[in-house]
Amino acid sequence: MRQLPLDLGPAPDCTFDSFLPGANAAALQHLRTLGASAAPVYLWGPPGSGKSHLLRALAARVQAAGGVVGCFDAAMPPPWALGAGWSLVIVDGCDSLSDEGQRAAFALFEDAAAEGVPFAAAGRLPAVDLPLREDLRTRLGWGHVFALYPLSEPETRAALRREADRRAMFLGDEVMSHLLTHFPRDLATLMHVIDRLDRFSMSKSRYVTVPLLRQMLAEEGGGAGGPDGLPVRAERPTSASSGAVP
Repeated sequence: MRQLPLDLGPAPDCTFDSFLPGANAAALQHLRTLGASAAPVYLWGPPGSGKSHLLRALAARVQAAGGVVGCFDAAMPPPWALGAGWSLVIVDGCDSLSDEGQRAAFALFEDAAAEGVPFAAAGRLPAVDLPLREDLRTRLGWGHVFALYPLSEPETRAALRREADRRAMFLGDEVMSHLLTHFPRDLATLMHVIDRLDRFSMSKSRYVTVPLLRQMLAEEGGGAGGPDGLPVRAERPTSASSGAVP
């Protein structure tokens, strides 16, 4: 009989302190010191470059100071509206906004600017190349724009090692090398593999090894990047149904 582990693992820690900057130190420093009257910020880069981690970290910092954050993304259907007393507005996944989402994001940007509420957004493409209406595209590129880059291999190894340590899971060099050789190297995918592997090892009461990883894939089906295997999970800021995070 297979043992099913309870969902008691530690929650991901999306803070500025847990962010490995690599080549993205300038963006990290800017967001750490973002003031209440700051110009808009737009982050862009490929999956796994840390865009959503930084947006979550910024939201967490504002919330820790007693502020309310409005979080929106391309998967959240409009209407979107600026709430009274909000301290920050975040829009993630700007490259995937529908026509209706673009109208909502533009109105939200304008309302936030009129009320002096800081606005931070992210997408996979630079603002000038976003497939959006011109007025929204120019708004997103108007303030501070930062290109984010994926971690190098040594930095990726350090990130995986730290996540494994956080879970009290031993991740040997052989397993690490196997992950980096056989799976997409964006951090979102690799962290998802680590999560699955942690749960699988607990269910089997076995240490994490390459054979165990192969057994997990054989039993659960699929490979890296497939619809039944290890899809890249979109990184989105956590939000309440209304979009506001107190």
